[in-house]
This record gives sequence, C-alpha cells and structure tokens, in this order.
Amino acid sequence: MISFDDFKANTEQVLARIAATCAAAGRSPTEVELLAVTKTHPAEAADYAARFGLNAVGENRVQEAIDKKPLTKAKLRWELIGHLQSNKAKLAAEHFDRVQSVDSPKLLTRLDQAAAERGRTLAVLLQINAGRDPAKFGAEIEETSRLIELALACTHLRLEGLMTIAPLSEDPAVAQRTFATLRELRDQYAAQFGTPLRELSMGMSGDLDAAIAAGSTQVRVGTALFGHRD
Repeated sequence: MISFDDFKANTEQVLARIAATCAAAGRSPTEVELLAVTKTHPAEAADYAARFGLNAVGENRVQEAIDKKPLTKAKLRWELIGHLQSNKAKLAAEHFDRVQSVDSPKLLTRLDQAAAERGRTLAVLLQINAGRDPAKFGAEIEETSRLIELALACTHLRLEGLMTIAPLSEDPAVAQRTFATLRELRDQYAAQFGTPLRELSMGMSGDLDAAIAAGSTQVRVGTALFGHRD
C-alpha cells in the first residue's frame, strides 16, 4: 500500500486533470465526482479517500466490501460498481449505499425486494453496454427503455442515472462513441419518462477525458490513485 502522501499527490493530479478537461469542455469541475475505486486494496485505502476529502469509494465485489467496512474508520458512501449476481442482491442492498451495476429486470426485482425487507430506499444506476462490447456486462441498448420503466416502478429503489464501461481499444474514438451514446440515451429517456437521470457514471483512468467531454458526472478511478496492488 502506498503512503498517504503519495495518494494525496496522485489524487491532486487526477483532480487537476478533471479540472482541465472540464475547462476544455466548458463545464465546471464541481459537476464531476471522483469515485475512488478501492477494489483489491486494503481497507486503509478507503480511509485515505476520506482523509483526503472524497465522499465515496467503489468496490467490485460484495464480499470484499463487507470484509473491509468494519475495518474502515471513515464515514463514506460505498458504491458497488462490479457485476452483481441476483443471488447476492440481499447482501448488496444491506451493505451498499448505491448499486451501479443493475442490468436486468430480475436484478431490479431482487434489489427492490431486499431493500423493502430492510425498510430502505436503495439508490441504483442502470448499467448499459453502450459500446456493444461482448466482453462487458450491461443491458443492451435496446433494453434501456424497459429497464428504466421497471426501475421507476420499484417502490424501494431510487433510479439516479446510467453507467457504462467503454470497450478496451487503442482507438480513442471507441470510448468517445460509447460515452456519447450513453449521454444520448440519458437525454432521450429523461425527457420521455420525465425524470432527470442526473448521474452518468462513465470514465476510468484511461478514458476519463473522453467521458467528461461527453457529459460524465462521475469518473471511477483506482490505479491512478492507489497504484498497482502489491
């Protein structure tokens, strides 16, 4: 695990990059949240994020987050950004503040039921495979409307927006198209359903510039903050 001073320097560099990209796109840096991705790093990584002043961390696996949370001193928002199997919906609804990787009607139903059992409203994002990448999870673009309709009907879920992961490619245009597609889907269905769908979670260390230019409201960054795991 790197030192806090190294993490601080890394985070300041990433925030400066976000600010510069926002300026070039005519946006305010306050419109883009930095989500510190702590997956595969020890619980101390979450404490680093809070100590710096970040509000949230992202984890890929339910059990990893469950193990870390009791070891973390800080008060943070915990977001699930990795693929969620429906049989772990109850645990996700119990331990996360928001689930970004909702990609099927079955998962929506399971999360809604689990949140109802706990007497809470769970924030969710719908993960859309906007780049049509067979290697990525996420609902197909054509399923977006139905999923939004179902999510809005779930009484214990609060739909806050959409999420995507761009295909791995050396061609920057691939990420640009992916992020533009998600923004267009958001704009279309926000108008159609009369709901803001404010959050566009898109962009990671390698492609956050293209994501911010396309309208991202949250970039998910791990390695650029914490370095590679030992």
